[in-house]
Amino acid sequence: MACFSFLCSRKKTFSAEQTTEIDEEVSGIQNTKRFPYKELKMATGNFHHSNKIGEGGFGVVYKGTFRDGTMGAIKVLSADSKQGVREFLTEINMIAEIEHENLVELSGCCVEGNHRILVYCYLENNSLAQTLLGNCFYSWFVFNIRLNLNNLKPLYLLGGGHSSMQFSWEARRNICIGVAKGLAFLHEEVQPHIIHRDIKASNILLDKNLNPKISDFGLAKLFPDNMTHISTRVAGTTGYLAPEYAIRGQLTRKADIYSFGVLLLEIVSGRCNTNRRLPLSEQYLLERAWNKYESRELVELVDTSMGGEYDVEEAQKFLKIGLLCTQDIPKLRPSMSQVVKMLMGEEAVNDENISRPGLLSEFTALRGQKDNSGMISEGTGKGGNSSSSSENVTTSYATMTFNSIFDRSN
Repeated sequence: MACFSFLCSRKKTFSAEQTTEIDEEVSGIQNTKRFPYKELKMATGNFHHSNKIGEGGFGVVYKGTFRDGTMGAIKVLSADSKQGVREFLTEINMIAEIEHENLVELSGCCVEGNHRILVYCYLENNSLAQTLLGNCFYSWFVFNIRLNLNNLKPLYLLGGGHSSMQFSWEARRNICIGVAKGLAFLHEEVQPHIIHRDIKASNILLDKNLNPKISDFGLAKLFPDNMTHISTRVAGTTGYLAPEYAIRGQLTRKADIYSFGVLLLEIVSGRCNTNRRLPLSEQYLLERAWNKYESRELVELVDTSMGGEYDVEEAQKFLKIGLLCTQDIPKLRPSMSQVVKMLMGEEAVNDENISRPGLLSEFTALRGQKDNSGMISEGTGKGGNSSSSSENVTTSYATMTFNSIFDRSN
């Protein structure tokens, strides 16, 4: 388990105001079981470290075994921040009312005293970050972005960075399609639509049959039909952030699609999006994919651990879809329903006009920008009005974000 902590703070408890807010919110949610704290404490062996299976900026996840033998993934919310409370409420609200085979299933929650806990169905094969991408370990500088300019929060990894599992092409194909279907459901079938905002390998969990489940809805946003975009603080993970969102705070479903494109490249190549331990020309997966696409050598990006036992044409097609999803101009990216059809071979992949990925084309401009002032404000852009309250947003953190990926001066 790799945990990187840069900021230390005294442990706090939930205020009476926060406790009341959560109690009122949870009591109004239907179909959510309330677990007694005592039961969860017993299921996890008093939250013993040997049962810890994950850790993030907003809490720790434990494996728990209940009296009837069933298992659960028990996510204990940290009491350190108001933001964590908001994420707790958001996650319950988002996931309690929807159901899909490629979304995690919420079993219930615990709201008792200062304890705020979410209980999910336990998934045997953990996350893609642990199983498929474990060996590359997500380079130490990759941070979890919560765009408070004075409050960097690190990305905590779910696994120890190593896995002995071998993923066949069929398994990878099914994972890609499953995640795409789950996102398409959130984007197009749920009303109002849901933007996840943090699609990444560690948020894709796998059951015993390697079926993927999208998890962690703490950053999710509702997106009504009459909105062109939402202007909000930037949240997500470096390497997966769409440039228009990272720079201007303009959130649309296309931001999730960009993140999915990066994830797609990771699954096919078997490596994380950034790895500074590799030679300079190979450190950044998206850049490398674009270069291989231009030189018509995409097949060289496919994970060699499969020993050549894969459909060469299909693997290259998946990589091209990943590049389509990460194009700089959001409107050029396909919708998730289109992505599903392309992945399943029901729609042709138009790869003749794939444009450069966003990070590459934005980098030069970003490096030349100077910090403005102010924080990103939250608002909405309605149909017919393209103005945004975040047009003049500070770029200092966005610049730092992209520098962490592309700064080669050191």
